[in-house]
Amino acid sequence: MNFSKDSRVYEGAFDIRPLYGTNLPNEYEGARAEYLACRSTAWLGTTLCCSPVIDVSGADAADFLNYQCVNRDFSQMKPGQSKHGLMLNDNGKLIGDGVIMYKSDNLWRCYWLAPLLYFGAAAAAQGKDVKTEMVSDEYFYQVDGPKSLEIVEDACQCDLHDIEFARNKPATLGGAPCTVHRLGMSGCLAYEIHGAEKDAEAAYDALRNSLEKFGGKPIGFRNYTILNHTPGGYPNQFQHYAYAYYDTDPGLADFARKYCPPQVPGGSVADDPHSLDVTPWDIGWGYCVNMNHDFRGKAAAEKAKAAHKAHEGRQMVTLEWNTEDVGDVFMSQFRGRDVEPYDPIEQYHDTYNGLNLQARIIGSYVLDGDKRIGFATGRCYAFYERRMISLACIEQGYAKEGTELEVLWGEPGHPQKRIRAIVARFPYYQGEWRNETCDVNKLVPKRFE
Repeated sequence: MNFSKDSRVYEGAFDIRPLYGTNLPNEYEGARAEYLACRSTAWLGTTLCCSPVIDVSGADAADFLNYQCVNRDFSQMKPGQSKHGLMLNDNGKLIGDGVIMYKSDNLWRCYWLAPLLYFGAAAAAQGKDVKTEMVSDEYFYQVDGPKSLEIVEDACQCDLHDIEFARNKPATLGGAPCTVHRLGMSGCLAYEIHGAEKDAEAAYDALRNSLEKFGGKPIGFRNYTILNHTPGGYPNQFQHYAYAYYDTDPGLADFARKYCPPQVPGGSVADDPHSLDVTPWDIGWGYCVNMNHDFRGKAAAEKAKAAHKAHEGRQMVTLEWNTEDVGDVFMSQFRGRDVEPYDPIEQYHDTYNGLNLQARIIGSYVLDGDKRIGFATGRCYAFYERRMISLACIEQGYAKEGTELEVLWGEPGHPQKRIRAIVARFPYYQGEWRNETCDVNKLVPKRFE
């Protein structure tokens, strides 16, 4: 997906960065203004135009997806439905996740699962009617915030109230067909809009016009990434956990390196290369796993499920970081040359070089006294709540709101600081516009029939 150099996508952007072959706006107005739009009006993002997309089709495609993913039954899906597809290795650890939409006639469109499904289809091709095809001509926009429905309806000039969470329907945008899907990452009401690359410029113009009409703002890649996923309570593979295939599945690892380098943990967890490996239950996705079919890693998944049921596993929570301790880390850089400062914490979020998806996930051990009980990732400013927060994957016995813990800040070999933290609500944003539960018919008047 590429934009012309004079595309309106770049209007107002003061920084543009290449990502997976696409030049994307990195920042427009700044982190606070761009993010807070999703709590008052809405933001419009183009970041996911870089998404790897693959179509899986054929008479045996449903059976193929049923084995590759923990979900089922793909054969029962109807046009307009989607699943959060999860893929495991033989140890029951996540090696891939993404959205899988059913189009029609044994055709599924899959986002962020391309390398894995490509690899799996090649291995399963003998005697099977399964075809995989990379898709490179699709635009992928997002509108996120309380005004998102009104903005998208205004741009499409049609009623979209009937789209339930994680469902989609066809519409027209910029004079061309598109698909509107109710999904987003900030936790608030949000919509994805997909269409053909040839229609991308006209579609964006229509959305941008409606966005500005309702007082919204465009958001860049830099501020889209962590600032939305952590408060929204949506763990992300480049921010909160790592895929566990690079040294457990050499064949897949060699194949996947063509698409994305290994995710190496940073922060205090850097002394353990597997510290950020997770099962679906560790991060709140156990509900996606259906044991009534065969899939890769099923035996290990059954053990992980049993451990979770016995409260012997881990659980994803939000942590609020202590203000004074965070301030002490920041102030350490101003105490003179005789004092070695702590690792920087003043940036408003932990990033992978701040520019791309190919560097380290910053993780910090979570402690109860001297006992390591999990890890914290995705540290960021929650601009709306005015707190420093992160997600944390911790032992279930500590997952009660109000539990006082500590986070170990700093790389091994560097000065390290114990930062006090309190287990907070998860997901952190639980306002009236929460996407999974929001009844738009009660909150947004209908304008179109």
